Parts: sequence; structure tokens; C-alpha cells
Amino acid sequence: MKVIRIIKFWMINARYHALVQSLWPAGLAVCLAAGQDDFSPALALLAVAGVELGHMGLNLFDDYFDYRHQNQGYRELMARAGLRARIAKCPYLISGAVTLRQLLAACLLFCGLALLAGLVIFLDRGRPVLWLALTMAVLGLAYSGRPLRLSYRGLGEIEIGLVFGPLLMGGVYYSACGRFDPALTLISAPVGLLVMNIVYVHAIMDLEPDLRVGKMTLAGLLGSPSARLSVLALVLGLPYLLVSLGAAAGYLNRACLLVWLTFPLAVVLFRLMLQYVRDPSLPAARRFWMGPMSRWEAATANGIEWFMLRWYLARNLLWSFCLAVMAAGLIG
Repeated sequence: MKVIRIIKFWMINARYHALVQSLWPAGLAVCLAAGQDDFSPALALLAVAGVELGHMGLNLFDDYFDYRHQNQGYRELMARAGLRARIAKCPYLISGAVTLRQLLAACLLFCGLALLAGLVIFLDRGRPVLWLALTMAVLGLAYSGRPLRLSYRGLGEIEIGLVFGPLLMGGVYYSACGRFDPALTLISAPVGLLVMNIVYVHAIMDLEPDLRVGKMTLAGLLGSPSARLSVLALVLGLPYLLVSLGAAAGYLNRACLLVWLTFPLAVVLFRLMLQYVRDPSLPAARRFWMGPMSRWEAATANGIEWFMLRWYLARNLLWSFCLAVMAAGLIG
């Protein structure tokens, strides 16, 4: 039982609830690879497991690098001062429940298990798996680690779109079937944009506290509300345009146009972000068709429903888009 408690403790600290950002792209890549001749269910499952372990490990590394750079208690202090900021990013460190040394050990364990999964796949599929895994690992560490610290230079959101879209889906697809498909880019790039959207929406709402602690996100780099909203419109609209062009050119099954069924969610999210940028104090109501939003009562009780509504909607847009592409594969 003690081992189970320890695993649960680190899963929570590794923000397992955010795994939807990698699990749906990885699962979609497996579904797309399933029809290929050399498809291996075992290697596909191992690739997905490696991705999720790596995702959690890099989440912990993000906490490790950020905490070493500056005490995350700044966020808690700003929240108490009345800023519309989220509660401290890594309370388990601030509370003294673990030390930095213990956190580093957990980081290495998660990432080591991910690399072990990659090694097994490499022995079967060859060098492309190795290069993709190393590229994702380097970019993942560079998100908040020195010397690049991309998330502090306005490049973190773009990096996340690249890693969780083309690189992740390309790697899982190749692991599952042993080949690359150029047409996959027309699906993985849109998916990457929608993962980027989750982080970008977060950055817009957390703009002020991020700037207070010296973190320059893409939202901060853009400088003006109109520029931030213009980029948001591009990030939300481009996925549908790419899929439509791919279907029109014959690279994608026309059934992939089912993704347009999810477009109303994108429109509602944009309108809610427009409302937030113009007047953050305006209330935003949750609707049943926005999709599942777990622990909603707790979010409301903690006064962060304004944040979680938009974050959940961005997340639900991602999985519904992926689900539409999966359904298109079954129809086609």
C-alpha cells in the first residue's frame, strides 16, 4: 500500500491530469498506423507508454528547473494579493514534502523508464526512433532548462506544438508500423496546434503573474491584446484549414472533414477568450455541450472556475478533434 501511495503522490505531482495533451495525439497516431502491413500492437502500446512516462518526467523537470530558478511561492503571494492567478505551481516543494534531490530522482526515474521503452522499440525499428526520442527529450528539457529556457523566451508554446504534434505522432506512428507517411503531417500539425492552444490559452490568462516572475510566454511576447487574439484565431482556425486542404488535394480521406463538427467548440473558446481579454471580471457560464469538466464543484469553490472553464474547453477541443479523425478512419 505504501508503494501505491508513493506512485499516486508522484503521479499527482507530475500532473497526470494533463496527459490528455499527449495521450490523444499518441492514440490517434496508433489508430492511423493500425491499417499498415507491419503494424505491431505491442510496439504501439510500448510507444504510448513511453510517451506518457516521458511527459510526466518532463513535467517534473519543469518544476525542478523553475523552482531552482526562483521560488514558486511568488504565485501564491500574488494570488493572496488579489491577482487572478492560479495557486502555486509546485506546492509539494513549497510545503517541504519533498526535497529538490528527491524531485530530481523522480524526474530521472520517469524519463529513464521512457528511454527504456524507446530502447526496446529502437532494437526493432532502428535509428529513426532513436533520433526522434532524443530530439523530443532535448526540446522537452529546453522548455524550462538552461541554457535555452524556451518557455521564458516566448517560444515554449511553439515548442510544445512541435513536440506534441509532428514529433510525437510521427514517432508513435513509426514505432507502431515501421514507416513514415508524409500525409501524417496534415493531421499531426493540426493536432500540435490544438495542443499548443491549451498552453497558449493558459498563458493569456496567466499573463500578469507570469510577467511578475519574469516569465516571457508567447502571450507576453506579442505585447498587445489584439495581437494575442489574432494569434489565437490563427491557432484555432489553421487546423481546420489544413485538414480541408489535405482532403481537397486527396492526401486525406474526405471523411476527415468530420473535424468541422468540432469547430463550434473553437468558436465558443475564442469568444470566451475575447470576453476575458476585454473584461476578466465578466462571468462565463458552463454548458453541458462543452464536454466533461471534472471536479467542477471544487474549481468553483476555489474561485478558479473562470480559468478552468476555458482550460477544459481547450482540452475538450483537442480530444474531440482527435476523435473525429479516428471516426473518419473507421468510415474510410
